Amino acid sequence: MNDADVSRQIQQMVRFIRQEAEEKANEISVSAEEEFNIEKLQLVEAEKRKIRQEYERKQKQVEVRRKIEYSMQLNASRIKVLQGQDKLVNSMKEAATKEILNVAHHHHTYKHLLRDLIVQGLLRLKEPAVLLRCREEDLEFVDAVLNEAKHEYAEKAGVHPPEIIVDNDVYLPSSRSHHDTHGQFCSGGVVLASRDGKIVCENTLDARLEVVFRKKLPEIRKLLFSEA
Repeated sequence: MNDADVSRQIQQMVRFIRQEAEEKANEISVSAEEEFNIEKLQLVEAEKRKIRQEYERKQKQVEVRRKIEYSMQLNASRIKVLQGQDKLVNSMKEAATKEILNVAHHHHTYKHLLRDLIVQGLLRLKEPAVLLRCREEDLEFVDAVLNEAKHEYAEKAGVHPPEIIVDNDVYLPSSRSHHDTHGQFCSGGVVLASRDGKIVCENTLDARLEVVFRKKLPEIRKLLFSEA
């Protein structure tokens, strides 16, 4: 081979090597770009997921706050309704309390009522001797019906008439005054107790009203608020 042939072969080898290098470089470039695009897409998707998750988290927080606020408003509304209902019920009880103040003003009727209250108290206690307390202004009425009440009890209970000691030292408080609405008061009736004081029967008009009102309260509420 002469120098010209050797030179041509070398040139061919150089071109071949260069072509291979260029092709390889092109493959590397394409591959790198593909990897870059894939990685970029993954990063974009990851950021999208992160943004979606953050949005969902904040949306849930808003929903929770909305539910809490709604619940608080609903509870406040219910409390307001219940307070209004309690106010109405208490006003009815207050009206009834004022009404029973008039019972003692009808002396003939009230005297018979005192007798019935004494008999009822005796039947509850079933004691041979009892202590009786009344209002000082009712003492005359109590003395007038005491003997009749003892014998009525004895007949109903099938026992001897009991000994009833009227307490002339300690009286039940008087009716409620318009000037003092918070002090102790008694609208009428009696309190009976065993001699040792261990058994007490409070049979005042106020105590009877409290018992009846408490017993009838569900029925009262149903009548007043059944459609509420």
